[in-house]
Amino acid sequence: MRPVPLVLPLAGLPHRVPGDTDAVVVGGGVAGISAAVVLAERGVRVTMVEAADTLGGRLGAWPHTLPDGTRQIVEHGFHAFFRQYYTWRAILRRADPALGFLRPVVGYPVISRRWPDEDLTGLPAAPPLSLLALFVRSPSLGLRDITGADRSLALELLGYHRERSTPALDAMPAGKFLDRFGITERARSMLFEAFARSFFCDPDALSAAELVAMFHFYFLGNPEGLGFDAPDTDYLSCIWTPLADHLTRHGGRIRAGAAADTVEPADDHRWRVRVAGGAQVTARHLVLALDPAGLRGLAERSPGLRRVGPALAERAAGLRVAPPFAVSRLWLDRDVAPGRATFSAVTGEPTLDSVTCYHRLEEPSRRWAATTGGSVLELHSYACVEPDAAQATARMRDELAALWPETRDAVVRHQLCRYEATAPSFPPGAAGARPTVQTDARGVRVAGDFVELPWCAGLMERSAMSGILAANEVLAEEGAAAEPVHGVPQRGLLAGWTPMTRRRR
Repeated sequence: MRPVPLVLPLAGLPHRVPGDTDAVVVGGGVAGISAAVVLAERGVRVTMVEAADTLGGRLGAWPHTLPDGTRQIVEHGFHAFFRQYYTWRAILRRADPALGFLRPVVGYPVISRRWPDEDLTGLPAAPPLSLLALFVRSPSLGLRDITGADRSLALELLGYHRERSTPALDAMPAGKFLDRFGITERARSMLFEAFARSFFCDPDALSAAELVAMFHFYFLGNPEGLGFDAPDTDYLSCIWTPLADHLTRHGGRIRAGAAADTVEPADDHRWRVRVAGGAQVTARHLVLALDPAGLRGLAERSPGLRRVGPALAERAAGLRVAPPFAVSRLWLDRDVAPGRATFSAVTGEPTLDSVTCYHRLEEPSRRWAATTGGSVLELHSYACVEPDAAQATARMRDELAALWPETRDAVVRHQLCRYEATAPSFPPGAAGARPTVQTDARGVRVAGDFVELPWCAGLMERSAMSGILAANEVLAEEGAAAEPVHGVPQRGLLAGWTPMTRRRR
């Protein structure tokens, strides 16, 4: 099983656009930088407008000084760079062609108070061997654990096919899908619910179609296996500064700290972006690479956009945001037990969903821990039920102490806590209603991890794919060749043999 070419450039088309082509990209996260980099490389005069002082969105990073005077770069939270992120990795190669800053993360345990750890690493990469190995190795998914499983739903997992699976399963909540699946409580908690919550949603608020699609993308249809990598230093140093430099070397301009206030049609089929403070920039092409609430708010403030793009405005107005997520980074006075994994998913806790040992992950945290004898932990709550960062942090610390008792008496020398609601929601029944890359507003494209794509992809890869597709729309309009896109196989092992398919025959 190999990566599948999803977009290939047509022979005979020029690589670069005419010299007078210009574009504005609103939003400097993964989707925005993916679009901007490709456009600038092809000769488009790109201006990127970003509200924050630094690029990155939910992958962003910024300097922070600890009370002891140590300067650290902190992020919005740990991200796993899975090896099937072909599109995003292609963009990252602009920062480092060898991807030398990425290091394998050894071990991917799911931990619980109730059951022994479930380690998902070391399985064969390609299905069906990966699935068979999971049955052999997993303490949660033996034959006795699946005797009550609904075979038709099991075949839905194995038989993913976007054109069939989405309409068949979208209206069903993922929680109901798991209820009907009929596997044991242990298998459900250790293998499925921890996975579902990593998409910032409670299973009851997530479409079963999305759950099945992501299970296909990350496991059953993935030729790379469940192994993933992570940067060995902070994201600002290894990703955002090099990508910003690459963009500017190709003629792009970056206006950080400039929130887009409105976008309106201008003369000669151009678009005018007004930023806070009154400045403005115009261009023929406009890529809106915002988070869901950002796009919704911008459309609400832009009557001209609503007038010429009513379908886009309607879809933007209907976007829903996932519950808040909380990220708490703790600088402790002592290390955790030597056997603790660098990254652990957590299941069965009301608040805590994962814990990352940053001092075993990246060099700046490693240096601080070596100097002080302490450790740097990051706690995540993906769909947080607590009302604010302080209460979320306190609750996550209590739950961690029950899982890792050595942290109970640790002294927190410093903590940095964030609490925000910027992730997309994929509720039941929402498929087909979200914005697509193409819009009914001439010259306007949309990119982001909430965008309806023609292919199955998840998280950062979905963002990067949407950015490349937005860039390709601009290139096509200007007569230039497309940027190639590769992905995982888009159909499951048994896509032609699901019960629903057989009923139609």
